[in-house]
Amino acid sequence: MSPLPLEPDDDNSTNPNGAGMRKGLTSYGDRGFSLFLRKAFIKGAGYTDAALDRPVVGIANTGSAYNPCHGNAPQLVEAVKRGVMLAGGLPMDFPTISVHESFAAPTSMYLRNLMAMDTEEMVRAQPMDAVVLIGGCDKTVPAQLMGAASAGLPSIQLITGSMLTGSHRGERVGACTDCRRYWGKYRAGEIDAEETADVNNQLVASVGTCSVMGTASTMACIAEALGMTMPGGASPPAVTADRIRIAEQTGAQAVQMARDHLTIDKVLTPAAFENAMRVLLAIGGSTNGIVHLAAIAGRMGLDIDLHALDRMGRETPVLLDLKPSGQHYMEDFHAAGGMAALLRELKPLLHLDALTVTGRTLGEEIERAGPGFRQDVVRSANNPIYPQGGIAVLWGNLAPGGAIIKQSAADPALMEHEGRAVVFENAEDLVTRIDSDELDVTADDVLVLKNIGPKGAPGMPEAGYIPIPRKLARAGVKDIVRISDGRMSGTAFGTIVLHVTPESAIGGPLAYVRSGDRIRLSVARREISLLVTDEELARRAQETTVVEPTAERGYRKLFLQTVTQADKGVDFDFLRAPDTVGKVPRA
Repeated sequence: MSPLPLEPDDDNSTNPNGAGMRKGLTSYGDRGFSLFLRKAFIKGAGYTDAALDRPVVGIANTGSAYNPCHGNAPQLVEAVKRGVMLAGGLPMDFPTISVHESFAAPTSMYLRNLMAMDTEEMVRAQPMDAVVLIGGCDKTVPAQLMGAASAGLPSIQLITGSMLTGSHRGERVGACTDCRRYWGKYRAGEIDAEETADVNNQLVASVGTCSVMGTASTMACIAEALGMTMPGGASPPAVTADRIRIAEQTGAQAVQMARDHLTIDKVLTPAAFENAMRVLLAIGGSTNGIVHLAAIAGRMGLDIDLHALDRMGRETPVLLDLKPSGQHYMEDFHAAGGMAALLRELKPLLHLDALTVTGRTLGEEIERAGPGFRQDVVRSANNPIYPQGGIAVLWGNLAPGGAIIKQSAADPALMEHEGRAVVFENAEDLVTRIDSDELDVTADDVLVLKNIGPKGAPGMPEAGYIPIPRKLARAGVKDIVRISDGRMSGTAFGTIVLHVTPESAIGGPLAYVRSGDRIRLSVARREISLLVTDEELARRAQETTVVEPTAERGYRKLFLQTVTQADKGVDFDFLRAPDTVGKVPRA
């Protein structure tokens, strides 16, 4: 094979900037010298001309000692490299930021956009013809899809995979729905500190993401529904041979995508986003999925139409029997056939002509997966877990821009409720008073938490899962209506209204709720209302000075100056596509 040419523009690539190692040359004012210098340095790592003349596949490596959800990243990177080389490509792994939900302060959501920027810029800056994105923990997959959508290269997602389940005193347990359940028992005095320590050793039985339908599993399913993973890529647990085989296939497919110039914009179409929303509703997925889909769609010039999404939800039943909406775990979903089993049931509601990273359509991939088999994890449409989609959208004078509730994980007895507001001004106020025996609260009240939205916290933390006040928990209360402008984990459950828009920190109506006010929740009517007159609400707004949070320097300053509201994905306004070309779902 001939040596790599020293002239950067003599290859036959359709890319005007060249391909492989000729792509995106560093600017020294002499393109020939730029390539000569790059070739010299890469040869210092031991590469030959034959290796350097292949399609280059970048591999975004998000392994970190702080990220046990990505604990299998080294094995996945090696499997992807093997797949790339078997297909005739040159694999080049590179590090990016790695974000873990439990190891990121103030919240991983605060850092999602930073990771998206890191991903986008490293994909743009370094020579690669395609990129494999390795992610798993809640915010990493959306961050990578956001960054890749903006970078525009052929891109394919590789999910790290879910953890295995453990066993506590004969009961199967897994993070993190069972984390919340056992912590609730401890707060209520039902179990002691010793048992709490025992179960803590069993909740996370291996590396990998949460074993229930939390945000990580939701984004894995959404990524496959978008057509961004290899078929079957959502469900294999992290420590299985199936996951390693998917990684090898992902590497090989990345090479083919580079050769075919199958760029990400050909996959992330309006039809793909509608398929992803349909899947989000059918799996009882995390409410965070809406925010992340809005952010990814925004990079493609698309807005999420919450009214159309709610209409879609009314005709899309929950079919997946996984915690917290059901009983099973991700291991069981994989054994039941994974996403192929679900997509087969949803087939009449999907856009089957949507293109996937394989170069085939979603409909073709469903047919290739075969007829399926008898199992009890994915239900049929005439025997759903829940008759409507897992998420409902609410409106009213408390949320003129919309709010959401995970109705499939709520208490049916509280879905139509009117109660007295018990208000917490911010997270610190909540921590200070929630467990006080002096707190004036009953099970019929509505807990309201302000200032945990995108700017208020900042970063929209998962504090929307407000704990049951200790005195009520000890009295046996398991659920209570809760409202905030923040988020909650997809592993959480309860009658909880989230993403109230606009948020209180920028003067949204939530800022003017007072303890003792009456609030009405009607999921049937899609209503969340503060029962005061418009005149009273206007008077309170005029009397109250809302000071938006500010910062003097650094990333926090950038975040507070440019972050959007929940309906726009909590992305930075300058990272969205410059032009809005449409809405999804389409009416």
